[in-house]
Amino acid sequence: MSVHSALRALVEPIPQEKKRLLAERWSRLDDVTRVVGQGFGRQATGCGATIGVMPRCDFDCRGCYLGEDANAMTRRPLREILVQIDRLREYLGPKGNLQVTDGEVTLLPTPELIAIVQHAHSVGLLPMVMTHGDSFRRQPELLTRLVSEGGLTEVSIHVDCLQRGRRGDYRGAITEAELMPLRDEFAAMVRDVRCRTGVRLRAATTLTVSRDNLDEVADVVRWAFDNRDAFGLISMQSLAKVGRTQEDQLGVSSSELWEKVAEALAPFGFDGSERTPLQLGHPECTRMEPFAVYRRRGEAPRLVPVVRAGSEADSELVEDFFRHGLGGLNFRDDPLGTRICRGAGLLFRAPQWFLGYARRWVSGRCRDLGTSLTGLAWDAMRGTARVSSFMVVSHHFMDSTQLSTELGAQRLGACVFRVPVGDEMMPMCRVNADGGRDVVYSISPPRRKVHRAGGGEVQVRPLDAGRVDRSRRTS
Repeated sequence: MSVHSALRALVEPIPQEKKRLLAERWSRLDDVTRVVGQGFGRQATGCGATIGVMPRCDFDCRGCYLGEDANAMTRRPLREILVQIDRLREYLGPKGNLQVTDGEVTLLPTPELIAIVQHAHSVGLLPMVMTHGDSFRRQPELLTRLVSEGGLTEVSIHVDCLQRGRRGDYRGAITEAELMPLRDEFAAMVRDVRCRTGVRLRAATTLTVSRDNLDEVADVVRWAFDNRDAFGLISMQSLAKVGRTQEDQLGVSSSELWEKVAEALAPFGFDGSERTPLQLGHPECTRMEPFAVYRRRGEAPRLVPVVRAGSEADSELVEDFFRHGLGGLNFRDDPLGTRICRGAGLLFRAPQWFLGYARRWVSGRCRDLGTSLTGLAWDAMRGTARVSSFMVVSHHFMDSTQLSTELGAQRLGACVFRVPVGDEMMPMCRVNADGGRDVVYSISPPRRKVHRAGGGEVQVRPLDAGRVDRSRRTS
């Protein structure tokens, strides 16, 4: 731990740069998205992703946002990717969320992938390597090296039955049930790497949801809940008709997906009928449900929504949190000393709130569980009770027809997931469905898009290159 970084966290627990960027994001939101619980522009500056790192993928999934020509594309030189990361750092600010992704980035030479992760950390970002995970199985030391040499602290492993290309026992898997042993293998891998490196690697698992696997979503969510010590987050993406997704594949609605989530988590106290007030960007794009999980020895676990739907007390707590200037708070990757100093710095800035309203709110939540704040702390110290975390997220990307609507324009304006394309930070939906990916690879001539909104026209800057019309696969 650097003494300088710890002292800086004490003096400036939330960096001024982060506060400035948050204010910029908030100022650009419209009234539809400026709601109680909106985190974009108050807690988070969004998420960025790399592009051009490794366009190729050794899978041929039935739902895929890559272009038909991705495997023929030449990856960008490492120096260009590092400059791209620098641009993302300017946009996202300190501790910005960076997805190291493209096609399958673990196909890169290991030293290059390590260098990318190291550089992201060196400029103050939090990189997450996005992968299908098969490279970790073929190269058993790869994940360990990324953690021990690259400093990786976050990884996301995508597993679903729409994937095609896995080797070994899972080559022909066509149901989620057939992939459960593979998920077990990855969970064991995460636990093992943590043990071997001493690093608390944060892991997420993701899957694409279509009509083909919707009925098995509840089983996957139930598995994730049971393995939340390894995968603290499960993220589901409803299939969108973009890239090289096969024509016979159909997506699902948010309500259909969350019915399955509720089916899985109902025994633990979640019915899914109302969504948490917490929001990130446009509500049609993302739904997230963060939970605390309370478990006493010998009892079944109980899901506790962090912020409850319909609770005035919870909404007031959220508004007070932002009113006291605490938005942007982030302890991730802080060493223990820095974490203590950052916490102390926050307490010095709003002691009455922390020791008054916030403490009373936490005490009330403890009473709902049949304990007290002191009792919970004592039980945790004795090991007779435990509080852990679990988060369920769904993302709903747009296709080209949705982009051209008034709602599509609203969603683009509130997009939290952007990629550096040309001289702009382009929303991922435009990257996937409006030629942005082809811009990066210079595949076709320029093209202009016009979105109609509210009877008028919203002009989108001409792309450096447009979409390529490609025939769709049907099998």
